[in-house]
Amino acid sequence: MAINNSPNANPTPNTTPPAAKPPKPPKPHARLEKWIWILIYGGLFVMILGIATGRTDAALGWAIAVPGAVVAAVGFVLIYVRSRLPNDVTPDTKK
Repeated sequence: MAINNSPNANPTPNTTPPAAKPPKPPKPHARLEKWIWILIYGGLFVMILGIATGRTDAALGWAIAVPGAVVAAVGFVLIYVRSRLPNDVTPDTKK
């Protein structure tokens, strides 16, 4: 006869499982950080595309490169804005 020593072999009725740990709070300002990098890399890509296009058509190249540079600059400004925002992490959740 085999002996089953597993902890769930004969669970007693009316026992509740241990409470689940609460999920970790999301990283504060994660959405802003995501958009910062999208704006920077997207703007730089469009600016380079405009510079490359400017070799064949100068007016079109400027029309593409300038908005790309502006978008990248907005991303860089948002880095400064993010550095000035307070962290919302409470001492209880900070490890």
